[in-house]
Amino acid sequence: MGEIRNFRPGNPDEPPPHSGMPRRLAAIIVGDIVSYSRLMQADEEGTHARVKRIERDIIQPSIIEHHGSLVKTTGDGFIAIFDSPVEAVRCSIVIQQNLVGRNASIPKHSRLEYRIGVNLGDVIVEPDDIYGDGVNIATRIEGIAEPGQVFISGAIYEQIKHKIVCGYESLGDRKVKNITDPVRVYRVLPDADAVGKTRSRRENALIFLLAITVLMMATGVLWYLLAQPGRMGEQAAAPPTAPVVSPVPQPLPSEAAKQTPQPSPSLASSPLAPTPAPAPSPSATPVREPEMIAIRGGSFAMGSNDDPTERPVHQVTIKPFSIGKYPVTVQEWNECAAAKACGFTATGKDDAPVSNVSWTDAQQYVAWLAQATKKPYRLPSEAEWEYAARGGTQTKYWWGDKLQPGMAGCKDCGELAAEQPAKVGSFKPNPFGLYDMGGGIDQWVADCWHRTYQGAPSDGSARTSADCSSHVLRSGSWKNDSRYVRPSNRGGYDTGVRYPTHGFRIALSP
Repeated sequence: MGEIRNFRPGNPDEPPPHSGMPRRLAAIIVGDIVSYSRLMQADEEGTHARVKRIERDIIQPSIIEHHGSLVKTTGDGFIAIFDSPVEAVRCSIVIQQNLVGRNASIPKHSRLEYRIGVNLGDVIVEPDDIYGDGVNIATRIEGIAEPGQVFISGAIYEQIKHKIVCGYESLGDRKVKNITDPVRVYRVLPDADAVGKTRSRRENALIFLLAITVLMMATGVLWYLLAQPGRMGEQAAAPPTAPVVSPVPQPLPSEAAKQTPQPSPSLASSPLAPTPAPAPSPSATPVREPEMIAIRGGSFAMGSNDDPTERPVHQVTIKPFSIGKYPVTVQEWNECAAAKACGFTATGKDDAPVSNVSWTDAQQYVAWLAQATKKPYRLPSEAEWEYAARGGTQTKYWWGDKLQPGMAGCKDCGELAAEQPAKVGSFKPNPFGLYDMGGGIDQWVADCWHRTYQGAPSDGSARTSADCSSHVLRSGSWKNDSRYVRPSNRGGYDTGVRYPTHGFRIALSP
């Protein structure tokens, strides 16, 4: 008996509906350029070239770095899918922050700004496209997003709300086109302090309303009193009495060094209240200086043949300098933040390396430290960093040519995977006595990013330029594999963009 086949009208060799079209649950990013038609009409060729550069330099690398797949570009936008909602939102934030850096020097009417929508849904996957309500909802969310913003669905929010250091603003349930049920939408606030700022605005509004209410009540009471001249006359005849002043509680001698006495509530509104002492200026407060290691000058072969960006290997001579024994910690950074000289307050344990720092942030810290201590603190040059990281060796790692467990903090360095870097000094120091010169946290240096060492200085100085849009990172992080912890490893990132694995250490000229 021959093979029995199900009969269908049309081509009998066609597969039944949906056969070969797998479905999957995925996080979908939809991005779209604001005012694309206007920009194309003004400069068609220039706009097209700029869009392609952004896709090549920002969108595609960011998607790959966050383990996603670019489904397609649409002329004025793109669609990408991710297995992880966390990585999808992180990718969206990085894309938007990179675009801020790109647009900084461009007139507002000429900027390429994206709106991004992110949704979690079941989709039909084809080789060159995806379909389904999951995509449609992401598209509708993108359509109501504001320029430069990331809007996410409630489905995404429930997956990421405790996993990313950022804020969220609920925009409520939105009815979107061609979707039956309302969609809950949130605005992502990538600045960790933005939550507090949003709350502060709401609190200020409530305080304002409360003040208006109190003022209206006070006006009513005053009107009532003025309407009774007899009572007012009696009050006018009464002798004035001194305001009652409550005694100010004084701290015990043993507590005097721990607290600053505050005026009591009764004095705060009294005409006899003492004028509070002005807060000490940042320069009057002792500054915690990171521990430094003095490095003797010398010559070494910089670079390697392991990666094109590390070529050509070239001889460099280093002058004596000092470099931080550890990366800058959360505690050290927050002293700068408390002095209002650094842009945000870092979270995490005091002895953890500060992270989510842009190159611009790192420069704020060294400028503050130099001003506060009157010492020439700075970021190390790329050559100084590698010289210090090698510790006088020329092997693949400072401890030898083979990976050894327990020597560095990376995802395949023998330690358990973690959601954050270990505290500074958790691994063995290199021969120069420096900790975490490989793994732990990516570290900014002073140099502008160049893809190779062609034209690099041989005197150990930083390679800089006035129009530098990206800078060099060294060390690799706890999220990278062991290739990144090699002393010769190098990478680049946009100057003004923060990223969760980026930190720094400082240097000091003699």
